[in-house]
Amino acid sequence: MSLVEVIVFTVGALIALGTLLASIQTVVVPRAERSLLIRFVYVGMGMLFSMLARRRKTYEARDALLASYAPTTLMLLPVVWATGVIYGFSLMFWALDVRPYREALTLSGWSLTTLGYRETTDFFTLTLAGFEALIGLGIVAFLISFLPTMYGAFSSREAAVARLEIRAGTPPTPEAMIILAHETGGLEDMEDTWTEWEHWFISVEETHQTYPALAYFRSVRPDRSWVTAAGAVLDTAAIMLSTVAVPRAPAAPFMIRAGYVALRNIAEFFAIQYDPDPLPTAPITVLRDEFYETYKTLQQAGVPVVEDREQAWRDYAGWRVNYDDCLVGLASITSAPPGKWSSDRPSSYHRLPLFYRPMRRPLPPLLRQLRRRGFNSGRRK
Repeated sequence: MSLVEVIVFTVGALIALGTLLASIQTVVVPRAERSLLIRFVYVGMGMLFSMLARRRKTYEARDALLASYAPTTLMLLPVVWATGVIYGFSLMFWALDVRPYREALTLSGWSLTTLGYRETTDFFTLTLAGFEALIGLGIVAFLISFLPTMYGAFSSREAAVARLEIRAGTPPTPEAMIILAHETGGLEDMEDTWTEWEHWFISVEETHQTYPALAYFRSVRPDRSWVTAAGAVLDTAAIMLSTVAVPRAPAAPFMIRAGYVALRNIAEFFAIQYDPDPLPTAPITVLRDEFYETYKTLQQAGVPVVEDREQAWRDYAGWRVNYDDCLVGLASITSAPPGKWSSDRPSSYHRLPLFYRPMRRPLPPLLRQLRRRGFNSGRRK
């Protein structure tokens, strides 16, 4: 082989190997691997669907279009994988003296699809063709095993979202959930609810980190969303702990912790910035007046509330600050339907970035204290 053929063979091998690794990272590796090829496909398709969605006049029409985004992109991935493997192997076949290049490309395509319409007698070329055929069968096996797993996780997630409508209405709101529990005499007995949603958050964290595409799968109804459901349940628990004058449910804080840990881990894949150790007094997207309106609504409905409204606000904000940035960012990126204190908030995150940006870690506690006192790098501002 000449130097040019060696270079071409190496480039082809790298292309085929990179494509194969991208497919393995997507289907086999149980974590959110940041493959540039896969992100390129999702970002490109996301821009296309966003452009088409802006032409729709109603939210229902936009939701119907966006509901096809994740499944369409998911089905496009095997085509991308096959294209990358075919192109990579065609370069290797060309380097092994299969000429012209069109013949090498044809041999690669027939080898991957195992059609066998092109033959070769050279030992190395024949071995390479057999190896490519095995890769083609592997891609088919990946797809067969991938889809049932994805839709099983989607079905499990949506079952809880549908059940929430019974307790919190559509779209779900903390007031509706608390008032209904009060009217049915279950306000002091919500342990099972918090435990159920703690398990739900744990399951969502595992599945959505393994298969980030699940975040884009929309509910069967346009007014439902896993993000707004998560926000409603977390806000309900936070209001119960801060505002409602009933004995504290031990499971509620654990559910909130499971919730913000899940949202944070999912948000990292989408490069949503958050403070992993926020101060209780850090700003949140919910306004004080909005909280006061909820306080008044609960009070008028006969729900027992604490007398100190200001302290209730501070306590609620202290819980909300743990998941505020992630919740609002995920609601924006997934184009969630209208939901109180989640998708109705402004956000700087609109789509998955092509290049992953590492999360900015917060300042150390000592430096943070100095900044609050007016110091910057040892000098007063």
